[in-house]
Amino acid sequence: MQRIAYIGLGNMGFPMAAHLVQKGFKVDGFDLDAAVREQLPSIGVSACSTIKEVVAQADVIISMLPADQHVLDVYISGQYNLLSLASKARLIIDCSTISAQTAVTLFNAAKAQGIPCIDAPVSGGIGGAKSGQLTFICGGEQEHVTQAEPILLAMGSQVFYAGEAGCGQIAKMCNNMLLAICMIGTSEALQLGIDFGLDPKILSDIMRASSGNNWTLEKYNPCPGVMAYAPAAQDYQTGFMVDLMNKDLNLAMQATMQSKTATPLGMLARSLYQQHARQGYGQRDFSSIFKLFAQLPELATEK
Repeated sequence: MQRIAYIGLGNMGFPMAAHLVQKGFKVDGFDLDAAVREQLPSIGVSACSTIKEVVAQADVIISMLPADQHVLDVYISGQYNLLSLASKARLIIDCSTISAQTAVTLFNAAKAQGIPCIDAPVSGGIGGAKSGQLTFICGGEQEHVTQAEPILLAMGSQVFYAGEAGCGQIAKMCNNMLLAICMIGTSEALQLGIDFGLDPKILSDIMRASSGNNWTLEKYNPCPGVMAYAPAAQDYQTGFMVDLMNKDLNLAMQATMQSKTATPLGMLARSLYQQHARQGYGQRDFSSIFKLFAQLPELATEK
C-alpha cells in the first residue's frame, strides 16, 4: 500500500484526503491549523504535528497550498525545506493553483533531488472535492502523470495531461479566465432580460436551448430562484469564492504579461471581480457577480 503525505487540508484538501482513505490509501496529514489536525482522525488520516513527521515515511507527497510563496516555503526555502526531508518519496503531486513559473521552479528543484514532480491543479471546487468529481490538469513528464493517475482518480473523475512542467497551471488559468468571462456574460444577459420583465428561469431555458448556452447556464445559474442546488440558492454562501477567482485572474494576467497575449475580456473580468470583492463579496461564491449588475443600473444601456 502506498503511503501518502498530504500537506494542506483546508476546504479542498480535507475531503480529497478523505477519498484517498476510502479508496484504501494510507494517508498522513499536516496542516498549520491545529483545529484541522484534530479533525483528521475522523476521516481516517493520521495527524502529524510537523512537516518532517508527515513526510518521513511517505512514498507520495500531495500538497494543496494557497499561493506561490507557500509552495516555495514548504518545499524549497523558509523553515521547512521539505525536499531535503523527503528521502523516501517517489513522487510529488502539487495540486495548488500557482504561477507556471513557480511550478517549474518546484519541478526543477525536485528533479535535482531525484524526486519526480507534477503540477496538478484541480477544477471542480469544493463541491467536486466532496463528491470525488474533480478534474486534474497536469503538467510535468507524462510518465509521472501516468504514475500519479490512480491516486488522482481516487480523488476525482478526470485526469488531463497538458504538457511539460507548468502547463497544468497555464491550462487552469485559461479555463478559469473563460469561466469568469462566461459567468459575467451570463449574469449580464439575465439581468437585461429581468429588466424587461422576463422570468429568469424561462430566459435561462431559452438560452440553454439556443446558441448562448454555456456551463454556467447548465450547472451554475447565478440568478437566485432558478436552480435549487446552485450557490445562488444559498445566498452565494457556498462554492468557489470571489477572492479565489481574483487570485486565478491575477495569475492569468501575470501570464499574459509574459506571453504578450491580448486578453481584453480577461482584464475586464478581473476588474469587475475586484470591484465586486471591494463591495464585500470576497468570501461569497463567484456567481454572486450577478448582484453587481443588479446593483449598477448605470452599466445598462438606456432603454
